[in-house]
Amino acid sequence: MSASPSAPIRRFGWLVGLPGLAAILGVAVPLVTPPLEARLDAEAGAVVRGTARAGAEPWLRVTARGRDLVILGEAPDAAARDDALARLAALPGLRRIDGTLGLVETAAPFVWTATRTGPDRIALTGNRPAEIGPHALADRLAPALPAGTRLDDTAHAAYGAPAEFGPAAAEAVSALKALQPGARAELADTRLSIHGEAISTEDEARLRAALATPPAGFSLGTIEILPAKVPDFSFGLVRATGGALTLTGHVVSETARAALRARAAEIAEGAGILDETHTARGLDARIDPAGLTAFALRLVALLQEGGVTFAHGAMAVTGIALDPQAVDEIAALLRDGRPAGVEAGPATLETRPLKPYRVQLRREADSVTLGGHVPDAATRDRILAALRPRFFRERIIDRSRVAEGAPDGLTGALEAGIATLAVLARGEVRVADRALTLTGDSLYPESARRIEADLPRALPAGWRGEAAIAVPGVATGPAPEACAARFTELEPPQALRFVPGSATPTAAFYPFLDTVAAWAKACPTGRIAVTGHADPAGAAAPKPVLDSAVESTASVDAKGTDAKAPAKPGKTKPEAAKSEAAKPEATKPAKAADGKAAPDKTPAKADAPAEPEPDLPRQRALALVDYLLQAGLPPDRVTADPATQARPPAEGIGLALRP
Repeated sequence: MSASPSAPIRRFGWLVGLPGLAAILGVAVPLVTPPLEARLDAEAGAVVRGTARAGAEPWLRVTARGRDLVILGEAPDAAARDDALARLAALPGLRRIDGTLGLVETAAPFVWTATRTGPDRIALTGNRPAEIGPHALADRLAPALPAGTRLDDTAHAAYGAPAEFGPAAAEAVSALKALQPGARAELADTRLSIHGEAISTEDEARLRAALATPPAGFSLGTIEILPAKVPDFSFGLVRATGGALTLTGHVVSETARAALRARAAEIAEGAGILDETHTARGLDARIDPAGLTAFALRLVALLQEGGVTFAHGAMAVTGIALDPQAVDEIAALLRDGRPAGVEAGPATLETRPLKPYRVQLRREADSVTLGGHVPDAATRDRILAALRPRFFRERIIDRSRVAEGAPDGLTGALEAGIATLAVLARGEVRVADRALTLTGDSLYPESARRIEADLPRALPAGWRGEAAIAVPGVATGPAPEACAARFTELEPPQALRFVPGSATPTAAFYPFLDTVAAWAKACPTGRIAVTGHADPAGAAAPKPVLDSAVESTASVDAKGTDAKAPAKPGKTKPEAAKSEAAKPEATKPAKAADGKAAPDKTPAKADAPAEPEPDLPRQRALALVDYLLQAGLPPDRVTADPATQARPPAEGIGLALRP
């Protein structure tokens, strides 16, 4: 029996319908899926809104993808999480739920990270404060972001965020604007750390300036900012008239900048520096950065005025050479002293007399160094001859150079400086034209004061001198002008007056006297003169106070005999100085051999004091002096004015500065 011709067609005929079925499905799915997804998204949105507490953002985040839901969030407790999952699972048409829901916990440490994943995208990971929802945080960060920047927030809500998290997070994402994609800013508890590569040298400079003031309540953690790469790494030093230096161009790191500034400050010799450099990458790998800056500094030290420039791999010098020898020295350095990888550029130099003309003498533990310039070899020999007898134990090092333009009297000024330098433990003499400055350490305060006072008078006519001598271990007080200004502020709130007839300070005196003593300790060179006041006309002397340990208990009766009342025991403020009349011993008339009294040939002075007693105003001044001495003032710094300078009663006691 033969097979029917139509059998194969019946067996495989269903395959003919597959293309049509695929076409039907291809048309039906796009038409049916969007309505299903929109409906599912709307119904899930109702569940999301139901998780919001009063005044807070919903903790649940849901995204519909066809018939599936992608969920994210941290529930405040397990019951809320389970309830939300159950409500989502009951939605009609739902096929699957992807993702997990966590519970809000306390994070320790609390770490939040913002990573720049692209030119206009930032990913937020780690922990987000549970009190701030993702949309609220995005609103806070928006002003700190470039327009069009998208936030991908996958951070988890947690407790334990610092109080100032919001402003600090805004500053953290703002820092990312200056950095290339891949950079990240991290808040770990109250520390801000930044990692990344700068977009440009200007961006890095702005970022470092902003980081100089950390966010309120935060400190800086690790700051690792890789400098931007520049196509032409350049560097320059410009020396102005007077010696000031301007630093320009690029340096390879902040450490290199600090080293450059320190060395430049030495070369400027107090004239100042201006740093306009930026950190950058791009220096030829063959060139040692430290060697390059050291070479440039050696060259600029040989200039009075001008510049040293490194650009396109070559070093060039232009300006006014320090002296005639410097022209040859610069040429030799450019020819033979260049670091590896550095080419020699042009050198355009001229010379002129030095301005200012500088000389230095530095005394150290085992050496004395002569530096700067001298007008000729004879002057150098004379200076060295003045040094050797005074510093015979130290090595004398001569690093001076010869140049024209020395001021008149230079040798005499240096000899005066040498004589003073010899009595110091260490020190330095600096000459700039006709000004000489001496600094150093002395072993004795009085010697230091004498040197500071005598140096200007020892210099030749037309020269100015200034000395600043420290005494190791002894604090240096304020300038005399500042001390005088402070002294004028010590006026008591009202005139201080003694009780008529008394020379004992009352309680009202002590706060003022304590203030004066504190001023004297802060100004160790100030000297004070104290003046007492007289009593009003007709004022009667007070009666003795027998039961007081403060007021005087000594009195004199009408017949001139002394009567003393016992003072109560107890500690009081120091009593004022008192003058007590001397009591001459009573002498009996000597008997002659016949038993009769012999005539007394001694003048009768039974009631006279041993020495004149100060009058009342001076007694009062002495009482205040005595208090200040007990408060710690040396005897040579406080004196009592004579009685002839008594102040009027209404003005009370007086204190004045004395030279």
